[in-house]
Amino acid sequence: MMNENAEDIINDDLYEHYNFTASVGQEPLRVDKFLMNFIENATRNKIQQAIKAGNVLVNDAMVKSNHKVKANDNVRVVLAHPPHENLLVAEDIPIDIKYEDDDVIVVNKPAGMVVHPGHGNYSGTLVNALIYHFENLPKNSNERPGLVHRIDKDTSGLLVVAKTEFAMANLAKQFFDRTTERLYIALVWGNIENDKGIIEGNIGRSLKNRLQMNVFPDGDFGKHAVTHYKVIERFSYVTLVQCKLETGRTHQIRAHFKYIGHPLFNDERYGGDRILKGTTFTKYKQFVDNCFKVLPRQALHAKTLGFTHPVSKKYMTFNSELPEDMQQCILKWRNYTLNQKV
Repeated sequence: MMNENAEDIINDDLYEHYNFTASVGQEPLRVDKFLMNFIENATRNKIQQAIKAGNVLVNDAMVKSNHKVKANDNVRVVLAHPPHENLLVAEDIPIDIKYEDDDVIVVNKPAGMVVHPGHGNYSGTLVNALIYHFENLPKNSNERPGLVHRIDKDTSGLLVVAKTEFAMANLAKQFFDRTTERLYIALVWGNIENDKGIIEGNIGRSLKNRLQMNVFPDGDFGKHAVTHYKVIERFSYVTLVQCKLETGRTHQIRAHFKYIGHPLFNDERYGGDRILKGTTFTKYKQFVDNCFKVLPRQALHAKTLGFTHPVSKKYMTFNSELPEDMQQCILKWRNYTLNQKV
């Protein structure tokens, strides 16, 4: 089994247990009392403890017990464990397998696929597909078969999956010891000043919005996080970069680049889904909108994955091509930049 520290790599997700929308006629009411009215067998003490821990969100923001719920407010309770035991259902979903042997599977995940159930996505995930195609995958302490690490729903690219308990423990230690190689390709807003650099700063959940991760440079919250980057190509108002992860925190690349003022292109959660650099010309706005349509997600791809095979001890490196949507978007920016120079 994985040690506790290694498990930190993959246990930052929150599962939605309850979701209520206050009625149009709802009079202002303390959120703890509001939840008492809706959750069967709940005690006020348990509700207040959940609120104190930041697990109760009103309109996606953490609140205190005395916060007043008003008409049409959305109130959610999110916890670190699944809402019910029968969460995992095998589903016949195709998987793009780049490599497989008796111990490991390397999967190329498409954008739009959630890695494991949670946050209201209880079907159609990679885990649902894995348990259909593979029997007896080992489970980590969060009951996620085969998973050692993950990438975001709208991030495409490579993942390694463990097929045995030994492989899971071995791979988890490699991720924890930072001996794996993970290279990402990202398109970010702005013309990054330096050709290469290091972004360092603790990453933890936002104190205002539990769906976002923030950088805490003073180290008072969150976990240590380091991202190395190198510029691949510049397109005047956006930059194509290669990112090497030294640590593996939730939304690390997305949060780190927002922190240095260069959010990922079309990253809705971190503000990259609007024009942040460029001109005010209508033609330019139309061009960016067309890019958003071609690439309707954050511009991030897990391109390279390297690790030591748990059994053979051979170091293995896998690469995946940029998906079509990113290629088209990059080509549009390349042509736009060339036309501007003419």
